[in-house]
Amino acid sequence: MTDRQQGIGRRAALGAGAALLAAGATGARAQQQPTLRIGFLTDLSGPYKDITGETGAICARQAIADFNAAERGLNVEVLLADHQQRPDVGVGIVREWFDRGNVDVVMDVGSSAIALAVSGLVAERNKVHLNTGAASSDLTGRACNANTIHWPYDTWSNANSTARSLLRSGGNRWFFLTADYAFGKAMQADTTRIIEAEGGQVVGTALHPFPGSTDFSSYLVNARARRANVVAFANAGTDMLNCVKQAAEFGLMRNGIRPAALVAFIQDVKSLGLETAQGLTISESFYWDLNDRTRTFTQRLKPRLTNGNMPNMDHASAYSATLHYLKVASEMGAARAKADGREVVAAMKRLPTEDDCFGAGTIRPDGRKIHPMYLFEAKKPAESSGPWDLLKLVGTTPAENAFRPLTEGGCALINI
Repeated sequence: MTDRQQGIGRRAALGAGAALLAAGATGARAQQQPTLRIGFLTDLSGPYKDITGETGAICARQAIADFNAAERGLNVEVLLADHQQRPDVGVGIVREWFDRGNVDVVMDVGSSAIALAVSGLVAERNKVHLNTGAASSDLTGRACNANTIHWPYDTWSNANSTARSLLRSGGNRWFFLTADYAFGKAMQADTTRIIEAEGGQVVGTALHPFPGSTDFSSYLVNARARRANVVAFANAGTDMLNCVKQAAEFGLMRNGIRPAALVAFIQDVKSLGLETAQGLTISESFYWDLNDRTRTFTQRLKPRLTNGNMPNMDHASAYSATLHYLKVASEMGAARAKADGREVVAAMKRLPTEDDCFGAGTIRPDGRKIHPMYLFEAKKPAESSGPWDLLKLVGTTPAENAFRPLTEGGCALINI
């Protein structure tokens, strides 16, 4: 061996030894740091278990793996619990997490009623609430606080995305089929304001009992009689699915009437099947086949998806929010991050967001995560190339126009 080769060998050995020492030091730092605990509160057994549920927790764990948390000196755990769609159960779980589980972050939540209650408790205990599932825009409006960030969408953004996109394509005569409770009425009110401001017209509305309606035929006949060219379903879950099925049976799409689900997910389209769902419009802020980055993320996630599901905007938000939280916690150090939830949220607002699910984004002072919203249309069966190839993009609302203006929400934080 030449002197030069011997020198290279010695340098390589020294380099390898240094790498091993560095790895050992990183591991030691991770062991010394307190554990960051994310409590993933979701629907594991009810009607939204595929829309939120276990897949969201899988996405949060994917973010931990992609961030290389252990190599960066962070111990991170994800705890999973079922709120059973009951506010008392959800709040009870979160209290237990805070009192005995040393949990720092509550994520997902899903139900707006539970989310609003949990958000108040999180502020009281100075923890972090990353809401990646609930729809209520009150989370960044009258009920906002300095410990909460609202990620994927809300009632205002979906109303805005759906109404503006359909109005631009000629959908100017709207009929609402609305669930007779707070969520449905809020969705209808938000959408109506946009329709009327843009020169469209609401030609009729029908309130249906909630929950448990099964026959929507009289409402759909009324929509056709009033010459609507858009029928908007201001409901969700089983009610919305039944509305779409019956709209297809009555041939509304064949008569030039566009069905619009104001809150729906790719899982709903999959459940309906394209023969029934074709032409249905839905708003999402993420679609697995939207671009190269969303496809790359989905391929990376697939080995973890043992439940046969695919990610939607709620699931993608669990990934995005966890990744952004870890970036801040890594900079602050785990001990400091555990000590002050308000400081963590303030730092998350200052730092621009960046990930494969949503690209570049920001978080406003009211806690609203900002990114584009997209209007998708369910494909015709002949247009689909596979089981989850279900949607085509028909409209985009840029990030700066996608969410309620900061000054209109009534959040007290913007005056601070």
